[in-house]
Amino acid sequence: MSCSARLKTNLGMTSALSTHEVLNSNDTMCEILILLPPETIYKLILVSKRWLEIIASPCFRHTYLAKWKPNFELIGFFVCSSMYLGRRINGTRRPRAEPSLPLLSTSSIGDEIESSGILKKLGYYIDSADGLLLCGRHPKAYYLWDPSTQKQQQLPRPRVHFEELCMSLISEDSPDQGFSYKVVRAECVAFPVNSTKVKVETFSSKTSTWSYSELICLEPLSLSPWTPGRVIKGVVYWHARGGKIAIYDSNSEEKRIDVIKLPKTYDYDEQVLGETDDGSLQYGWSNKSVMEVWKLGKVGNVLEWNLLFKVNFKAMWKMNQAVATRFSTWTKETQLLALFNQKSDLVYIRCDTQIFIYHTETKRVEVVQYQGRKSTLVWDFNKVVPYFRRTWPCSPLFENNAMMIDTPQCNASSAGSN
Repeated sequence: MSCSARLKTNLGMTSALSTHEVLNSNDTMCEILILLPPETIYKLILVSKRWLEIIASPCFRHTYLAKWKPNFELIGFFVCSSMYLGRRINGTRRPRAEPSLPLLSTSSIGDEIESSGILKKLGYYIDSADGLLLCGRHPKAYYLWDPSTQKQQQLPRPRVHFEELCMSLISEDSPDQGFSYKVVRAECVAFPVNSTKVKVETFSSKTSTWSYSELICLEPLSLSPWTPGRVIKGVVYWHARGGKIAIYDSNSEEKRIDVIKLPKTYDYDEQVLGETDDGSLQYGWSNKSVMEVWKLGKVGNVLEWNLLFKVNFKAMWKMNQAVATRFSTWTKETQLLALFNQKSDLVYIRCDTQIFIYHTETKRVEVVQYQGRKSTLVWDFNKVVPYFRRTWPCSPLFENNAMMIDTPQCNASSAGSN
């Protein structure tokens, strides 16, 4: 009899298992624990070593996330400057007084990260995934840092040199093999080369090596260098020149890269990518007067953009006069800063040095309190990106193998939608 069948019988008219048998069956305990919400489940790791082993197992994490959507905590905002990350030999040098990896902390975890001094050792911000941080100094050194273990790992030096590139971090959590990751480097070649090939180099934690490949596109493509992309379920979305998005499925055996035209794009506009709550790509842009957020969906086999909402900044501040008066937003430019992680009804906006959350349903604005040297930042020449960490279950970069003893065999059939 399967775990789900035994559990149903036990909770029904007849009792097939005694309490002792239930508590000593990993399969049955796994199915019971899956029913508990995230705010409760993480506390149960303190009950016993056995419960810790069940809850911390890759199988349980994978099955649990199929039923419960993960929650994310905002740790802070990283300030990214491509002037230094991709600096040429005779290019602009970073002043000693300016930190290489500024963090505008919004949480106690962010405060601890800043005070630990680890950010001074990692180089410049490149990307993050579920709290795992990818940093480095191009082109020689790249590091991964895990906030849950406070440990870092230096990647082997890449085999291929790209003068200009964009990079993305892909995190994977398999029920059989546990947590792993990939780092993808893609060459950015300026027009008028008109090349239909994109050179990429991928590092896999499973093989601990870099692998080189060339992706084929059906039209000439040039990726935008040093711009943050977006990864959704192993699919990488990069900005490309000419108002386009390049789409690369890292899980596909086809060495192909697709392209889709953005719905709206203008020079010097703010442009950001994000993920909706149903796992679709979000694209947002803003100018001095308005912001728009779009969602990429499929109609048949064709990808199409659909407008989620449009906001006039002047009208927005009129509805939030108390906040506007307090921070003198009437005389300052407002712009879209970033999209929330897996949420479609909230966005981050910026006015001068202040960061706000805009609620699309209530049309209300609230200020985000953060710690950092905001007065020393040249906001117009830096990209400010939110740094999220999955609250639970998290997947540590360096897992303790002793915690994976007696891994329970969870039934995916028991994980329905919430």
